Amino acid sequence: MSSQTSPLKARDVNTSLPSPTKPEKTPSMAEGEKQAKTMEYHRQVLQSRLEEDKSKHTYVSPSDMIMSPATKKLEALKGKRFGNDDSVLQKYSLKANDAILAEESHMPIYDDLLSRKHALIAGGAAQNTARGAQYILPANSVLYIGCVGKDDYAEKLRSACSAAGLRVEYRVDETQPTGRCGVVITGNNRSLCTHLAAANEYKLEHLHSPEIWDLVKKAKYYYVGGYHLTVCVPAVMALAKEAAENKDKVFIMNLSAPFIPQFFSKQLEETSPYWDYLLGNETEVAAWAEAQGGDLKGKSVQEIAMHMARLDKVNEGRKRTVVITQGTEPTVVAVQGEEKVREYPVRTIGKEEIYDTNGAGDAFAGGFVAGIVEGKSLEESVDMGQWLARLSIMELGPQFPFPKQTYSKA
Repeated sequence: MSSQTSPLKARDVNTSLPSPTKPEKTPSMAEGEKQAKTMEYHRQVLQSRLEEDKSKHTYVSPSDMIMSPATKKLEALKGKRFGNDDSVLQKYSLKANDAILAEESHMPIYDDLLSRKHALIAGGAAQNTARGAQYILPANSVLYIGCVGKDDYAEKLRSACSAAGLRVEYRVDETQPTGRCGVVITGNNRSLCTHLAAANEYKLEHLHSPEIWDLVKKAKYYYVGGYHLTVCVPAVMALAKEAAENKDKVFIMNLSAPFIPQFFSKQLEETSPYWDYLLGNETEVAAWAEAQGGDLKGKSVQEIAMHMARLDKVNEGRKRTVVITQGTEPTVVAVQGEEKVREYPVRTIGKEEIYDTNGAGDAFAGGFVAGIVEGKSLEESVDMGQWLARLSIMELGPQFPFPKQTYSKA
């Protein structure tokens, strides 16, 4: 679960969104009683308003202002300024823009955040991506496998995934609570502090159980977040090898956070020969290059991406593709065997439309994977990722708007 303490309005400011425009005031009942309530009366009122100044007035249907209870709650949250300052970061020795695994000293942060103005949102990086892919793909297309505790948070996750049309098959751990991620947003920065808890208790036995492995065998695309390299590498490798041994299957890996290549480089290296697609951002690939050492240190994103694409590969029948996002800068794509990288400009969005960038990378991955699953071109798959990320940053946390929107090319 994700506990967020401030909506990120934009990369340079933290302000609330404007409230929806209110329709022009209509006559009160007292005023209306003076005139007959006929269709002709209403027609004349509307006509007179339209003629007052056609350039300044638009007709607003009363139904346009009707919001569902969930939307009303979100709109109320959008009006809040959560008011966090650096004292929260200092209290728990956190960096302003970082992602870490919680240590013992960080454990009080979750109750602390819940005692402040906050929003509680279903999360989990790979699970966010799964919900994003299902947002685009036909019903019952995506299955998520993970581990939760036996508690209310697990039920909230199930409920959120069910609402998104995502099937989940959790291993339930009897001793650990469901994992949590505390998100502290200060100004234009966000700091994520993740306590994996039950998520850290996933076991290979669950993946290999007959009912789950049967689902794995039927799947054609496997997506794994880098965080799982801190949990159960044998499960990751089981999926990687299943994809490589069946030439029509695809293995997709996401670096997820800078600390993965920094501190779990051996585990990441074990998976590298199986990468059909590798996703990450500019900070994560820089951390990977730093961990590799040698001539890679200090290289550009483009050079690092090309190097990663050229690494040895088990399934030589499928070229590796490395996709690196850079925030508002072009998305960099390196394809094994190609001499130059491809670069795709991001979709533009006005600052006034940006609400919260937390989970934008997960959303991009969801859109991109959905494109690959649908057999779209590399260019269109990147655009689908950018489209879904754009939708996500206009919401609070890693969420997507409902009713569902339909993808259209930039």
